Amino acid sequence: MPIRVRALVLASLSLSMAGSAAVPSRDVATPAFDLVLRGGSVYDGSGAAPFTGDVAVKGDRIVAVAPRIGGKGRQEVDASGLAVAPGFINMLSWATESLIEDGRSQSDIRQGVTLEVFGEGSSMGPLNAEMKRDELAEQGDIRFPITWTTLGEYLQMLQKKGVSTNVASFVGATTVRIHELGKNDVDPTPAQLDRMRALVRQGMNEGALGVGSSLIYAPAYFAETPELIALAAEAGKCGGMYISHIRDEGPKLLESIDELIEISEKSGAPAELYHMKQSGRENWGKIDAAIARIEAARARGLRITADMYTYPASSTGFDAAMPLWVQEGGIDAWVSRLKDPAIRARLLAEMAKAEGSENMKLLVREPDKILLLAFKNPALKPLTGKSLAEVARARGTSPAETAADLIVEDHTRIQVAYFGMNEANVARQTGLPWVSFGSDASSQAPEGAFLKSSTHPRAYGTFARVLGKYVQDEKTLSLQEAVRRLSAFPAANLGLADRGALKPGNFADIVLFDPATIRDTATFEKPQSYAVGMRHVFVNGVQVLRDGEHTGATPGRFVRGRGAGKCPA
Repeated sequence: MPIRVRALVLASLSLSMAGSAAVPSRDVATPAFDLVLRGGSVYDGSGAAPFTGDVAVKGDRIVAVAPRIGGKGRQEVDASGLAVAPGFINMLSWATESLIEDGRSQSDIRQGVTLEVFGEGSSMGPLNAEMKRDELAEQGDIRFPITWTTLGEYLQMLQKKGVSTNVASFVGATTVRIHELGKNDVDPTPAQLDRMRALVRQGMNEGALGVGSSLIYAPAYFAETPELIALAAEAGKCGGMYISHIRDEGPKLLESIDELIEISEKSGAPAELYHMKQSGRENWGKIDAAIARIEAARARGLRITADMYTYPASSTGFDAAMPLWVQEGGIDAWVSRLKDPAIRARLLAEMAKAEGSENMKLLVREPDKILLLAFKNPALKPLTGKSLAEVARARGTSPAETAADLIVEDHTRIQVAYFGMNEANVARQTGLPWVSFGSDASSQAPEGAFLKSSTHPRAYGTFARVLGKYVQDEKTLSLQEAVRRLSAFPAANLGLADRGALKPGNFADIVLFDPATIRDTATFEKPQSYAVGMRHVFVNGVQVLRDGEHTGATPGRFVRGRGAGKCPA
């Protein structure tokens, strides 16, 4: 054979072999991917400018992100005109019970939330027998058996039951304290503190993200700084963080931020401030000093961050407006004291001075700025949506006396909204690069048990409000920066290496929305109203929202922290 001819034959053979290696024995018609999102504006979570491109998914993982991806998908979605982004992380979710009632997580899924993070001070474990009895007795509109004991068992239960969002949790410092010390104002002995630390390690080993506190409430407030440092240190050793509803958000705001920073510095754990705010008109001007304290700590190498919700009213109970001494021992002891004429007289006299929290000042001086949201007692449910001032006038009693009476009649702390924040400060905070977002609410649907009480509009609109009001209308941050702080930034804070960004190898938690129309529709007058503009949502590669409607799919998983299986018990 001539040399030239032989060379051509060998070259042809070589190309043939290369081609067969590139495409193994599978049929050429078999789709290369399970899902391809085509031609959207890709916001990868990094904060970089978007590019027009495709995202491909195989199974539960992203396998390619590029301007153009060859090969077909079993499912192809035309994403032109839509933003394609990583799923959003709700840094402060109270969907702990609502997901038991309805695993679809409708109000959050319709905003693009793909991960709910629990654990503001209290967590769904670890529980002892007495704690289980108390939890069962205090259940309200949503009732369920408590079949778990540890935090990990609870999160596994949710996954097995079926939920649309992924779920994760901090272990609650309050829960650990009650487990070992009960609800009274006592300090732990060295042996008790050792057991509390062991419970934190157990939670971290099961997959907790860190330890969370809520120091404005009893019995959480009774924990002194060294106790919190000890618990945070255990979380930090296991790759977790300390996250806190700080001790005061009004008169002692700055001192409370200092305590958070001290706990972080002495424990070695990163720290985050829950729902950053300045409560009460007299404290609105402290925003500059609050920001300066956090940024100074960050400048010297501490990882201090914050999260927020996007409304000028908070929501909690009447416990946030009453002295802690009257609440010591839990709801039964609190109600018993309120029924005692002598104790009630002392309480009302103290509250009349309005020298306590900003919420107490609102209750005494501006009860029209307190909205009643949720009662357990059916006889009180007609008061839902009224202000405390309205109810006090109708009853002919002072606002403080009315609040005390309602607590006794409902045998709960009663959920209310406090209009004590400044809208301009809220807007300014949305522009801070170290602030992420959390609803501080459950995830609901305007149906069934959820219609028995009202709620704060943040349950339906927190995340859409970032993208609509603050990106589109007020322009306090760009769309790519908003996506970063809804996804990759909180994921990195939580130590979640394979979520929060659109990149190959990451779990396929992906949202597609119309940047021009995404918006919250919930108001304080009508809070149970879904956000609009979110088109498609995928959780672990499974479509949960299609064309704005829930598919019924429940592919959510228990997302574990970095200490899972590694933290010594």
